Amino acid sequence: MPDYDALAASIAALTHGETDEVALMATLACEIHHASDQFDWTGFYRVTEPETLKIGPYQGGHGCLVIPFSRGVCGAAARSGKMQLVPDVDAFPGHIACASSTRSELVLPVFGAGQRLIGVLDIDSNRPDAFTTRDGEALAAILHDVFGGL
Repeated sequence: MPDYDALAASIAALTHGETDEVALMATLACEIHHASDQFDWTGFYRVTEPETLKIGPYQGGHGCLVIPFSRGVCGAAARSGKMQLVPDVDAFPGHIACASSTRSELVLPVFGAGQRLIGVLDIDSNRPDAFTTRDGEALAAILHDVFGGL
């Protein structure tokens, strides 16, 4: 499990004063991805039009370019506004296989000021059951600290 206190401190220092969403997403994708070897793909999907997510900054292999809110784990997080913790992607109805190596997934909604949905943070692992609720809660706190005032 990553040292989330150290990760939060590093991200706070790197992003202090920055307000550009894409620059922030790029920095977080890099920092989070390199925080643990269990993170095989780490990135953001941005809300670019109603009910639509498009690929944003990421680390890892290619991701899907467009994901409707109605499909997959990322769509479920955007649609519900809630964390999606999926220990086995093959057991998730409607899972979109952007990478055949993905075995488990954690997706968190990203909110700006006034609970405006900016996008989702998607983290994939090539290991089954790689994520815990603690991972989700720690990352959600980081996301809130970085994007909550935008």
